[in-house]
Parts: sequence; structure tokens; C-alpha cells
Amino acid sequence: MTPTQRPSGMTGFTIVWFGQVISLIGTAMSGFAVSIWAFQASNGSATTLALIGFFNFAPTVIFSPIAGALVDRWNRKLVMMLSDLASGLMTILMLVLYLTGNLQIWQLYITGFISGIFQAFQWPAYSAAISTMIPKEKYEKAAGMMSLAEWGSGIFAPVLAGSLMAPIGLQGLLTIDIVTFIIAISALLFISVPQPKLSADGLASRGSLWQESIFGFKYIFKRPSLLGMQLVFFFGNFLATISGTLMTPMILARTVSNAQILGIVNSVGSAGGVAGSLAITAWGGPKKRVLGVVGGWFVYGILGTMLLGIGTTPVIWAIASFFSFFTGPYINASNQALWQAKVPPDIQGKVFSVRRMIAQVTGPLAMLAAGPLADKVAEPAMATAQSPLGAIFGGTFGTGAGTGMSLIIFFVGLLILAVSVISYSVSAIRHAETLIPDHDQVPDVMLVETSAK
Repeated sequence: MTPTQRPSGMTGFTIVWFGQVISLIGTAMSGFAVSIWAFQASNGSATTLALIGFFNFAPTVIFSPIAGALVDRWNRKLVMMLSDLASGLMTILMLVLYLTGNLQIWQLYITGFISGIFQAFQWPAYSAAISTMIPKEKYEKAAGMMSLAEWGSGIFAPVLAGSLMAPIGLQGLLTIDIVTFIIAISALLFISVPQPKLSADGLASRGSLWQESIFGFKYIFKRPSLLGMQLVFFFGNFLATISGTLMTPMILARTVSNAQILGIVNSVGSAGGVAGSLAITAWGGPKKRVLGVVGGWFVYGILGTMLLGIGTTPVIWAIASFFSFFTGPYINASNQALWQAKVPPDIQGKVFSVRRMIAQVTGPLAMLAAGPLADKVAEPAMATAQSPLGAIFGGTFGTGAGTGMSLIIFFVGLLILAVSVISYSVSAIRHAETLIPDHDQVPDVMLVETSAK
């Protein structure tokens, strides 16, 4: 099959998307199994699981600018294939170590770190490739499908992994993950990914690897509307991570460690993510994308966060969890579509990697702040009706274990509302779609030939 005969457009994207769905489920299943193995091997150490997550996450932030620069230099289709291949090789290595009885905790840190480096390439390459594969009016639909893949794996993978863990063990789930990587790579081989046209911004971005790595920062900082949109996520993600970090211990504390209630609340939340993804995929999103972002954060603040904090029953927590994850696809799809429409495809690797880095860097900071704020400040202050905050808020939130975290989550929701309202009051953000022209309205410098081989 020649490159011109390979599926392209929405058909090609759907094929790639299907391969990614299978791969995400496989990765989530093996991740679930590895977490159980590591938890048992470390005698129930929560720090061990946190470090595994850290070593996998940190390189996606650290290497993002360099990865974005290289993505724009290289063939995006090849980059996606190499990212999947590298992650697959790390899984094969873990499988070999496990089968030979040599797998140790510290090795998971190393394999996770290496996989994280290649994942830093995967997202900007995937996003930039979509921009050249489909028309801009399909961007929200594509983002909804990507979100559906992520949330769908969140629902099905733990159930499948939990049911298969006993009969096939860790080695069986790692093997399944390896097969899913092969499916994802095969899907990429089957389709055509057009190379982007060279834009004036793309020409200006050329230089040394260092110059191209920092180009994304310069590009965003020179455009107040895009910088403003990114600051919405900078602050919003920081606050959302605090509430997300505290949700599990808050529920466990207020239910005397009832894992069943926690599981139900989490499952309802994942169902909300799937429902939101399906809705945005079918609808295509609001015509005014800024409203989809800012309005989504507004709804998230009220129904997803404030309701969670003020709720005292599993039913209320489940409803809040549903809306928390239901709004995510609307926010992310609207934002993704706006950036894909405004940023020329030939520099999206550089710009998108920096954009993601700015948003993600708040996550670890929020996680570090949430625990001490709850354990050292809010929980003691809400311990009894005579405690400093218990005397003020005890009538609404109650007192005792978990109520301090409930109070934090509620006020985090208020701050998210403030971020939403203030953001929309800023003209550069409110009128971002008209202040910055779509990239296809700006003349291209030249046409870079044909499709990816």
C-alpha cells in the first residue's frame, strides 16, 4: 500500500485512536498489577507507590521543551511509533526481570523514568499530528475521542486487571500490555500523517536545539491571549490537584476507611468522564471555545468541588465526583481545539510541550501542599466543636476526622470560581478567538511535501 493509499483524515485518526484505546487499556492494566506487586513487595509502603508515579511523571515535565523542539524537527508519525516502542521495551524488560526472579522496586523507578522521557515526546507529536490530519472543525470531536480513550481505560482496566490478576498473574498482564503496544504501532503503520506546511513562525523558530526548546515560551509570552488561557490552567490545575489529592483520604476518614464507598464514588466519577467525552464527541463542543474553558471551570468549581466539600453522604460525593469528571472533557477539548486552531502545525510540538509543562508543573506543588495543610492545619482546627474552625464551620461541615479536608475542598472550589470569573473578565482571554487569527488564515511560507512514509 503506497502512502497516498493509506487512510488519512478522520478515518486515519480513528484508526490511530483505536490503537491508542487498546494500548491505554493495556498500560493501565499492567500499571494496576505493578502497583499491587510493588505495594506488597514494599510491605505496604505508600511512599513507594508515590515514587513510582513521580519517576514516571517527572521526565514528562523536565524534558517537555526539548521533546517539543525535536518533534517539530522529526517525522511526527515516527516519533509516536518510537514512543510506543520504547514504552513496550520497558515493559518487556520488566517481564524478563520478573520471570527470572530479579525484579526489584528500584528497577521500576528506572524503567518508569525512561518511559516518561519518551512519553514527553508522545503527547506533542500526537496533538500536532491530529492538526494536520483533520479539519479544524473536527478538533473538538477528536479531543473528545482522546478523552474518551483515557476515561474508558480508567473504568475498564482496573476491573479487567483485578479479575485477571489471580489466574494469569503479573506476567500475564505485562504480556497483554506488550501485545497492545504492538497493536498501537501497527495502527500507525497503516495510516498516513501529512507533514505540516512551513509557516512564518516556523521559519522564525529555527535555530539550535536550545533556541528551539525555548521558542515555545517566547511564542506564548508574546501572545497575551494564549498566555492568559494558560494561566487559567496554571491556577486551575493547582487548585484542582489539591481537591483531587484530598478526596480519597477525606472519604476514607469520614467513612471509617470504607473502601467500598470510595470505590463507588471513583467509579461514578469515571462514568462521568466517559459521559462527558461521549457528549463532546457527539456535539462537537461550544462554538465559543473560550466559554467552554472558562464556563467548564465555573461548573467544576460549583458542582465538582464545592459540592464535594460540603457533602456529608456518599450520594452527594458520588454526584460531585460525576460532575467533576464530566466537565473535564469540555474544558480540555475546548482548550485543545483553540490551541490547535491558533498555533501553526509546524511549531505545535514546541508550543504544546511548553504549554503542557506550564500546566503540569503545578501538580507536584499542589500534592506537596495538600497533605501538610490538611494534617497540620485544617484537621486539628476542625477536630471538635470547640476547635478554632470547628466553632465557625462545624454546624455546616461537622467536626471530627475528614471535616478539615472537606473544608479545604469547599474553599478550593470557591477559589476555582474566582479564577473562572476573573479570567472571563480579562479582555485578552474573553476575546482570544478573535484577537489571534487561525493559523490557516496566515499565508504559509512553503509547502513541505507529501505524507509521512
